[in-house]
This record gives sequence, structure tokens and C-alpha cells, in this order.
Amino acid sequence: MRHLLAVSLLAVAALPLPVAARTVAVEERSIDELGAMMAGGQATSVDITRAYLARIAAMDRRGPTLRAVIALNPDALAEAKALDAERKAGHVRSPLHGVPVLIKDNIETLDPVATTAGSLALKDNVTRRDAPVVARLRAAGAVILGKTNLSEWANIRSSRAMSGWSAVGGLVRNPYALDRTACGSSSGSGAATAASFAAAAVGTETDGSVVCPSSVNGLAGLKPTLGMVSRTRVVPISHSQDTPGPMARSVRDVAEMFTAMMGSDPADPATVGADAHRRDYVAGLSTSALSGVRVAVLRPEMTPDVKATYERALDVLRQAGAVLVDVEAPKSEGTGKAENTVLMTELRTDLDAYLATTPPQVTTRTLAQVIAFDKANAASEMPFFGQELFEDAAKTKGLRDPDYLAARAKSLRQAGRDGIDAMLAKANATLLVEPTYGPAWLSDPVYGDQYGGPSSSDLPAIAGYPNLTVPMGLVRGLPAGLSFIATAYGEATVLGAGYAYEQRAHARVAPRYLPTADVGTGLEGVR
Repeated sequence: MRHLLAVSLLAVAALPLPVAARTVAVEERSIDELGAMMAGGQATSVDITRAYLARIAAMDRRGPTLRAVIALNPDALAEAKALDAERKAGHVRSPLHGVPVLIKDNIETLDPVATTAGSLALKDNVTRRDAPVVARLRAAGAVILGKTNLSEWANIRSSRAMSGWSAVGGLVRNPYALDRTACGSSSGSGAATAASFAAAAVGTETDGSVVCPSSVNGLAGLKPTLGMVSRTRVVPISHSQDTPGPMARSVRDVAEMFTAMMGSDPADPATVGADAHRRDYVAGLSTSALSGVRVAVLRPEMTPDVKATYERALDVLRQAGAVLVDVEAPKSEGTGKAENTVLMTELRTDLDAYLATTPPQVTTRTLAQVIAFDKANAASEMPFFGQELFEDAAKTKGLRDPDYLAARAKSLRQAGRDGIDAMLAKANATLLVEPTYGPAWLSDPVYGDQYGGPSSSDLPAIAGYPNLTVPMGLVRGLPAGLSFIATAYGEATVLGAGYAYEQRAHARVAPRYLPTADVGTGLEGVR
């Protein structure tokens, strides 16, 4: 697959260069800033696309070697040129017109690159079709720059996995400290966006896979309400919990992306109500969005430095006019076990259904065949961890299994009605806040992911509610996030609150690509 990546890179490099190409600074540029540059004639979409491609070439497999990008779109410059022509003719589709974005490599694009989910089993999965979420971004004028690396199979193969690693793309590195995890499974989308490889990226989440990599890579990231964004032509885990979500360096950019991405899709029944919530989510952003708003506050167990960062974030909410009400997490015994039953059962049925739609050259057409492929190619596919979750999923009994139905009902009730809903009701609040994740842990191929800090992802993921993470500052040089959670279709609420907080906190710090976390000189002693 390294050869395929090289071909993709060469295909982009071989495209004819524009006449009098300009050098454009794209690092830390927002979507609006890029749009203003194009509107004012300081740069074209071709200039901007070339600048991002040059940055990827210099930093992804060289320099800090982030390994955030699996493949580049060989048609990206041609797309940019066509969008420049549209702009010159007076037609601008949206604020995303001519803006390059990256797509997680479990989401299909019609470009001549494979959708691999990080697995060699899908190295020939060149479908030449857009997932509806990608088609919506194209319709808004976004340039599809390429595909991002991820935790293989979106981190559902093994409970001992190392987040950010895939057989196709290798290990994604965190731009803030290169020995730390970029989390997952949208690892490449997080690291690439933090490193300004694109203006923004699309990730996917089943439980934590947008908000965790956003949090530890210093980004804003939205896990939307289930059914606000189509899952069609996205390599699945669970139809009860899967959703794509936008990841960017600011809440405003997340809102721009979400406005373009969301909407109903006849092929995805969960999205039937999405069009009723279509709006310009940027227009509703306001620095006064928290004024007089009651906010339920969870205080999970935290280390002293994470707690101090969280308390500072809560002070910012108070300064913004929020009324904070402490709540206790509900007792939800067995929720994790029930969720696992749901994910294992749906993984088998949903993945089998997806694989049946892949091109004939893809020979792994069922989960059982993927398991066999991994065993036959263990040196490449399983050098660090196995596939016990795949094997558990293969033993499940289908969507009519009473144990599965009971588990789904239990997990949904405990996360929703008895969980988030109950906490909001007790506080008479419209929002819930808590730390998203603490600082990134070390990437460890021996023991896999080792993390015992706070996590906001479980309840909103299971309930299908929106979860927006926003940077709340650095902890020992590593980013940590603040989550804003609401009930279903509360995207305007969480985006508004997150924006009001962000505009006061100014907590995001650009990455420095350090070899390890900046923890001072204490490790060296005094002699």
C-alpha cells in the first residue's frame, strides 16, 4: 500500500502547475480567511490547494512524519481550477467554495483512490462513488484534497489496539508531542487539521472517535445527533451509533462544515428528520449565547492539573453569563456491557451489508472473510494486536436476538432518559459540560491504549445526542478539551455555547511538533 500512496502523491505532483503560482501561507488559516483571500484576489483555490499539498509533502512522510494522510486526490488541482473559474464567472457556492478539506479513509469518495478503513483487505476498494456527506461538501464547493489515516477498522478490531495505527497508513503521530497518541479512530483527521494540512476534515464516531482526536489535537469537533449526517457509503460499525462529524481549528469552521454536511438521505432511514433542521449554523453563532443559560456541570475524577484547567474553563463560562449547576453522574451499571453487545451484533450485520456493495476486486466480502484475511496476513495486519472483537462479533446472532434487543433498549435508556436527560432535568439546564478527555497518552505498541482519565463520549454516543468539544488549554504542553452536550437536534445550542466560550477563552495553542511532551526539567534532577 505504500506503493499506492506513492502513486497518489506522484499523480498530484505530475499535474501541470498554474502559471505564476503564488506562495500562500495556509498555516492556521480559517475557512473565512481562505475565502477572503480568494475573494480579494490574493490567492486562488489552486494556490491554496498547492500550498496544502506542499505542506503535506514536507511534513507527513518527512519532517515530523505525522502519517496523517493515507492518499491524496490526484484530481484536487483540477477541482480547484474549475472552482476558480466559477468564482471568476461570479458564482460562489458557499463559504467553502474552493477550500480544501480532508476525508477520513472509511468514507467513500469518487476520486480514483481506495477507501480502505486502514486495512489491506480493502486496498482495492476503489468504488468511484461519493458518500452523500462528501457529495454535499463538493456541492458546497469544497476541494476534496485526500483521505486521512485512522485507527484500522475505526478501532473496532481489538480491545488492545493502539489508536492511530493502521496497516495501510502506519501510526499517526500527535503534532503536539510526536510520541503521544493522536487518539482515534479519526486520528489522521485530527493530526492533519491541527497541522494545517487542510482547512478542516471529516471524521466519524461510534463512541469517541471524533471528540477524542479533536480534544487531544487541540481542535473543535462535533459529534452530531444521530441521523443529522448520512452514513451511506461509510464503512460501518453500528447503525445505532455511527455518524460522520466535522473537525476544525475553530467552532465557526466546524459550523461551516456541519452546515454543508448535514441533511436527509433516502438511503439512510436515520436521517429522515434531518432536513427539518437545515439552517445556516454559522449565522446563529453569538458571543452572548451563554448569557443566562443554565448549564449542568459534571466533575469526574481528574488529575490536579486537568482539574485546574477545567476550573478555569468553568470560570470563563461564568464570565459569559452562564449559570452553573453541579450534577452527579447517574448510576448506570451495565451500560458498557450493553453497548458492547449492541456494537458487536451490529458490526457483523452492518459490515457484511457494506462489504457486499464493494467492487468485484475486493475479495473480503464478509466479516468472516476479513478475519481469515487478517490471519493469512498476520505479519502486516496484526504485528501489535489481534482481532478478538472481530471474532466476538462473528459469533453474534443477528438483529432479532433477544439479548441484542434488550441491550440496545437498556443502553439507550441509561444514556438518554436516565442519563443526560435526567441530569439536565435535575439542573433545569439546556446544556451539560464536562472535560472531553485529558492529555494524550503515549503511543504504545506493546500494551496498546493506556488511558484512565475523564471521557465525555459514552453517554452522548449511545443516546445519539450532540457532543461538541472545544479546546480548554494545555495540560503539561498537551491539549485537553471541554465538551458541550445537549439533547437530540441540539446542534445550534452546543455550537452557540462552544463559540461563546471559545471567543473568551482563546485556549487553542498551535502545535510545535516536539519529540515529547514539554514537561520542564524535573526529570533531569538537580545534579
